[in-house]
Parts: sequence; structure tokens; C-alpha cells
Amino acid sequence: MKLAINGFGRIGRTILRQVLAQPQGSDIELVLINDIAPLDTCAYLFKYDSTFGPYAGDVAAHDNALVIDGRKVPMTHSSDLTNVDLTGVDVLLDCTGIARTSDVACRGLASGARKVLISGPSPAAELTVVLGANDDQLGDASVVSNASCTTNGLAPLVRVLDQIGGIVSGHMTTIHCYTNSQPMVDAPRGDLARSRAGALSMVPTTSSATHLIDVVLPHLAGRISGAAVRVPTASVSAVDLVVTLERGMSAQAFDSKFRDAVEASDVLGWTDLPLVSSDLRTRPESLVIAGPETRMVGENQLRVFGWYDNEWGFSARMLDVARLMAKD
Repeated sequence: MKLAINGFGRIGRTILRQVLAQPQGSDIELVLINDIAPLDTCAYLFKYDSTFGPYAGDVAAHDNALVIDGRKVPMTHSSDLTNVDLTGVDVLLDCTGIARTSDVACRGLASGARKVLISGPSPAAELTVVLGANDDQLGDASVVSNASCTTNGLAPLVRVLDQIGGIVSGHMTTIHCYTNSQPMVDAPRGDLARSRAGALSMVPTTSSATHLIDVVLPHLAGRISGAAVRVPTASVSAVDLVVTLERGMSAQAFDSKFRDAVEASDVLGWTDLPLVSSDLRTRPESLVIAGPETRMVGENQLRVFGWYDNEWGFSARMLDVARLMAKD
């Protein structure tokens, strides 16, 4: 599978770390990275990462390429992807955050890539896919959205809970680390609360998962509301979900069914340890259920709490979905 990355920001660089960690003889070949930043800057930001720590190997910038542990990855620096030759690329991973119109989202196809996977919500995508929730709908779509990091954590959980007990209604709060959409110091933004310094306050705001869960699991449309609280941590977020189940059951019966379902899932994990957010850094699962925080109230109301590394886990799903897209 030949991949290219457009946009070498938080997700693009995390994907590269995961590609480099693949075992010898991996099915992934990264043939190109495109980013508007200078080559030396890209090399520096990949080598020295404030969240995940320094890359352990050698990183250099040489002859229009990143050279990592002797492995050469060509780089281009075009703001318009139609100027970049992507002939032979199976899937372009668009990690720019700007592929929200058909014109921009389809530039990878126009440049020769067979398919495009967008690292976030996009109204230009033919389909929004979340592994473990609706990936059976993927088909041969050429421009696909990988949804949001929160939706990747929430949707597989919701699907499991609906299969176990049937969801009547629910509310999700994501306790989310700050991102670069927030200012470091108070500065004007469209959302007044998000105009405040992201590393100094807990900031109540919206979550795209509220809408995307209806898109990914349309049979539950309108049943689950959601909100976010941005908190002053740099990585790892959480889902706090409360639902009312149609089919009531004892706490013991639910726990048994839930654990079995999580164990059978390719994207959900479980911990019975009293972990905190920093313990979950670089976990590849879409969501890690915190067993001690999950409980029934009566026989129909349920609270589930789970952790997700919103960069590392999401990047892992980008590669997983890209593999599925490349097969077609």
C-alpha cells in the first residue's frame, strides 16, 4: 500500500511515527509528504515533539527529503496539491484540516492518487467512516472522512451498548485536551468561551461528535446529545457517556456482556486500574474503557467512562481505514 501525507501537523507527524514503527516488511510504503512549512522546520518538529517526546532515531533534512534512520521520504511544499505528482499513490492522507470543499478534497485524486482519506469531519467526503461502527459501509468510496477523534471513541462504544441493551437516549461529555484552535492567551475567536487562554481554564464548548454520531449510526439519530469541556492538558481526552437502555438488566449481567463485547472489539480496550490521563498516552485503541468508573443506576441507566489518546489513537485509525480503502 503506497501512502502519501498532505499536511505535516500533529496528525501527519504522528502517522509518520506509527509508519516507522511498523515491523520489517510492512505493507505500508510512505512515498511522499507535502507541507507548506520549510523542510528544516518539518524535520525539527518531527524530531522534537512536546507531547510524545523526541524521536529516538536520526532525523535529517537533505535533498528535498526527510531522512529518518537512513530512510528517505521525499517532501514537497505546495499549497495546491494539484501541483504535486501523486501517480501510483493508493491513498492520500489529507491531514491539512482544510479539505472541506469538493475542490480541495478532490485535489489528491486530480494529482493521481486513487483515494483520499481526510483526517477530520468534512462535508466534501462521500462517506464518513468510523472503524468499529460503520466501516462495513465503506465500499469503493474515493473521498472518505475519518470523522473526529471523539467520534472514533464514541461511535464504537455506542454501537456496542445499543447491541447489548438498546439505547433509548443518552448524553456524552468529552473532557478534551486543548488544541491549536484555542489561543495561548486571551484572543478573539468566534466562540467567546474559546477566546480564553486554553492552558489556563476549563472551557465548555461544542463537540462535532454530536452531529457525526447521527451520520455514522443513523438508526440512533437524535437520541444522543453531546458537549465538550476543553481542559488544560496537552494530550489524552475522555468520553463520559450516560445512556438509558431499552432492555434493563442487572449490573452483573451488563458487566459480563460489556466486557465480552469490548474484548471482541478491534478498537476498544479495557482497564481495571485507577489510571489518569497521562497513563494512556500513545495507546492505539479508539477508546479504553475505565472499568472502575463504569456503573449501572437501577437496571436501565448506565454511565460509561473511557480514555482516548486523541492524536495517537486517531492516527492509528487513519492507517487502519487506509488499509481498507487500498484493498478496493
